[in-house]
Amino acid sequence: MVNTSFNAKAASNFTEVPTTPMHAHAYLLTDGEKVELIAEKFAEIMQIMGLDLTDNSLKGTPMRVAKMYVHETFQGLNPLNKPEITLFENDYQYAQMLIERNITVHSTCEHHFVPILGHCHLAYFSTGKVVGLSKLNRIVKYYAKRPQVQERLTEQIAAELRRSLDTEDVAVYMDAEHLCVKTRGVEDCASSTVTSAYSGKFNDPAVRSEFLGSIRA
Repeated sequence: MVNTSFNAKAASNFTEVPTTPMHAHAYLLTDGEKVELIAEKFAEIMQIMGLDLTDNSLKGTPMRVAKMYVHETFQGLNPLNKPEITLFENDYQYAQMLIERNITVHSTCEHHFVPILGHCHLAYFSTGKVVGLSKLNRIVKYYAKRPQVQERLTEQIAAELRRSLDTEDVAVYMDAEHLCVKTRGVEDCASSTVTSAYSGKFNDPAVRSEFLGSIRA
C-alpha cells in the first residue's frame, strides 16, 4: 500500500534551487519499501555477474547494500531527512565574517555511482540572526547524501544557506576528489576538483580574498 501521507509531506519539503532530477513518482514508496525493492534488484545484479548468493559472505550483501543506499549513502533524497534550522538572535552584535572550514564531504557521483570525497568551506555575514555551527555541517551532509555532480552540490548548499540564514552574504568553496577519475577511466590519483559559489558581500574582491585566505591558512 502506498503511504500517501509520506508522499505529500516529502513532496512539499522538496523545494530547492537548483533541483536534483527526480521523477514524478519519487515519493510513492516509504524507505522500508525502497529497501526491500533495492535488495531484490541488487541480488539480480549480483547473480548476473555470476556471484553465488548462497555463499555465507555474499548472501546478506543485497540487503546490506539496500539499507546503506536508503539510510546512509542517499538519505538526502528523502526530504524528511532535511535538517531543521533554528536561528538565534545575534545578541553579541557580531558583524564580521563567520567561517566554518573543512566540513567533510561524502557524496556519490551520479554518472558512475562511486564516491566523491572532499571538504567544504562555508562563510556568511549575519543580518541579525545566527545559526548553531553543527547545522552548517548538517546542511552540507544533507545535500551531499544523494547522487550528485559537484557543481550542483555547491549551488544547492549556497542556496540553502541564503534561504535558511536569510542573508545574501554567503560563500561556499568545495575541494573534492572523484573516484570516477581516480579509480576508473583515466585513473588519475593526483587531481581534485574545486567549485565555489559567492553572493552578496562576497562579490567584493577584498571580502572574497579574506575568505579564501582564511580557508587556506
